[in-house]
Amino acid sequence: MLFPTTLAGSLPKPGWLAETHKLWPKWRQEGAELARAKRDATLLWLKIQEDAGIDCVTEGEQSRQHFVHGFVEYVDGIDTEHKVTMGIRNNRYEAVVPQVVAPLKLRGRAHEAEAKLMRKHTKRQIRITLPGPMTIMDTVKDAHYGDRVKTAMAFADLLNAEARALEKDGVDVVQFDEPAFNAYTEEAAGWGIEALHRALDGLTCKTAVHICYGYGIKANIDWKLSLGSEWRQYEAFFPALAKSRVDQVALECMHSRVPPSLMALLAGKEVIVGAIDVATDLIETPEEIADMVDDVLKYVPKDKLILGTNCGLAPLDCDVAMAKLEALGKGAALARRRHA
Repeated sequence: MLFPTTLAGSLPKPGWLAETHKLWPKWRQEGAELARAKRDATLLWLKIQEDAGIDCVTEGEQSRQHFVHGFVEYVDGIDTEHKVTMGIRNNRYEAVVPQVVAPLKLRGRAHEAEAKLMRKHTKRQIRITLPGPMTIMDTVKDAHYGDRVKTAMAFADLLNAEARALEKDGVDVVQFDEPAFNAYTEEAAGWGIEALHRALDGLTCKTAVHICYGYGIKANIDWKLSLGSEWRQYEAFFPALAKSRVDQVALECMHSRVPPSLMALLAGKEVIVGAIDVATDLIETPEEIADMVDDVLKYVPKDKLILGTNCGLAPLDCDVAMAKLEALGKGAALARRRHA
């Protein structure tokens, strides 16, 4: 099928599960009630994605408070009690983060329950997102390894263990989220991809890396406004990604200033093009999405083009996210009719 659809990862949490419109929401329940609420929210979003025509569905990160720390909470060697404030994404903004204080070790499976729940309740392809090693390294304070690369590689080993287990759970695509690549472009082309390779080593399922310009929060929107008429960060590491072992590269496109011509640098890869803007409540039209496909096909072969979202939809209103998913499904269908 031409132009299959998927999404970057997160979806908004219903108000009965957690606080809304927040990246770090507080849960509404605890214990067994919380576990049931997470399950129910995951099943709800699975149904919504299927109804919208999404071909490769996700669990919407309904069981995680945050895309990074949903994994980190299963890692020993991290002090979550004594958090510190530090600049992240090359000091784009500050965050209160936990500290690495001892050798890192997985305490158990991180996302087994979500993967098995999805595999049981949908016949569609399923995608699970994991934070990439560079991005995790950039979202915690290292007080043990004393070296950014060593810290990232330690996380890569843990991610690899979880990714291999997810594959056995029936996951079709394991995706690593690396927004930090856009903040440290030269390092991304070097040890960033080396760490990514370490995280996906041994996987036979499809692998993906998602590199965006961040959620639609003020700090990221302000940063985008400072980048000028063209956003060319991808240019620094796309050639290296084209030579990498990752199968799919997910990027930002809709309403962005990324020159579509940069996608030509990913020759040979499946390209997941962000067709949904996560920084606005405006709903894309099918025609707008299909027109974007027309432009992208100048640089990406149609059998390599997948349609997705620019980033996660977590901070948006549930109704807005639902409408955007419907637009994505309809836009892909229109593009298929144009290019059949």
